[in-house]
Amino acid sequence: MSFWQKLPKPFFVMAPMADVTDAAFRALIASRAAPDVFWTEFVSADGLYHTREIARMPDNENPLMRDLLKSSAERPIVAQIFSNKPEMIAYATRVVADLGFDGVDLNMGCPDRAIERQGSGAAMLKSPEVARAVIRAAKGASSLPVTVKTRVGYNRESLDEWLPVLLEEAPAAITLHLRTRKELSLVPAQWELMKRAVALRDSLNPDVLLIGNGDVTSVEQGKRLVDETGCDGVMIGRGMFGNPWVFEGLTRTPRSDLRSEFSRSDLGVREHGLSEKLEALVELAHNFEKLLPPKNFSILKKHIKAFATGFDGAADLRARLMLADSATELEGIVAEYVDGA
Repeated sequence: MSFWQKLPKPFFVMAPMADVTDAAFRALIASRAAPDVFWTEFVSADGLYHTREIARMPDNENPLMRDLLKSSAERPIVAQIFSNKPEMIAYATRVVADLGFDGVDLNMGCPDRAIERQGSGAAMLKSPEVARAVIRAAKGASSLPVTVKTRVGYNRESLDEWLPVLLEEAPAAITLHLRTRKELSLVPAQWELMKRAVALRDSLNPDVLLIGNGDVTSVEQGKRLVDETGCDGVMIGRGMFGNPWVFEGLTRTPRSDLRSEFSRSDLGVREHGLSEKLEALVELAHNFEKLLPPKNFSILKKHIKAFATGFDGAADLRARLMLADSATELEGIVAEYVDGA
C-alpha cells in the first residue's frame, strides 16, 4: 500500500508549475506550511534519457537533475515527468525511484505548444492508446505509485470518454484540472464536472483517488468543494503565489515511516502582514541563489509581483525589486523600505 492510501481526507497537495515549484520555492513552503504532498516542476523524460551521461557528473551539472533536487523536509514528494514514449517514461521513472522520490506523476495536461509538439502534455488527450502505454511503462518500471495530472478535455469537455481510459489503467490518483486545454486558465474552473468524475470513478475503479484542481486559493475553500463534489483531495496552484502559508491549517505529523503512516490536525489560520511577506520573499531569493545556480535570477520576478502587492507604495517597491539581480541586493531594498515605512 502506498502513502496515497494513508493520507487523511480531504488532503491538499501542491501543484507542479514550471519555474515556480522548484527547490527554492518548495523549501519556502516547507518552512511555512507544508501541503500533504509536494510536487516538483515537470521534467522531460526524453531529456533525462538523452543527458544520462551528464547526469552521472558531480555537482548537478545537468540542469534537469537540478529540477529533481529535494530535501528531507519535503515529504512525501512526487516527481512529475512527461513524454509520449513509453521507454523514456520507464527510464525517467527508474531515475526518480533511485533518487528517493515517493511517487511519479505523468503530465497529460500541460498546454505549452513546445510540449504538445512532442506529443506530450495535453496532446495526450488526443492519444488515449499512447496514454495507456505510458502509464503501463511507468507502473512497470518501479514500485513507486504512479499518478496522472490531466484536463477534462482538449477542445471540448470529454470527461465520459477520457476518464475511463485512465481509470482502466489504475493509477494511484488522477488530478483533474477542471478546464479543457482550449480554455487554458481563461475561464473559471468547472468544479461541477467533478461530481460526474466521482460517479465515473466509483463505478469503474473506486480505488483510484481523484484530486480536483483549479481556482482554489485556500484550504477552507477546498474543503467546501470536496464536500460538494465528493473528490478525495485538492491541488492548489496559483493560490501559492505570494502566500507560502496557503496550506496553513494542515500539520502533518509522521507517526512512523514517512512512506507508511500520517496523522494530521487542523489548526487555525491567521493573517500574515506585509513584513512577514517581504521576509518570505527575501528567504526565497536566498534559497534560489543557494539551491539553483546558475538559474537566471529574473525568474523570481513573478514572485516579486505576487509578494509586493496590495498596499500603499507597492508599485514603487515592485519596480525597485524588479531591478535586483541578487538576493543581497533584493534584501537591501526590502530593508530600506521597511526602515522607511
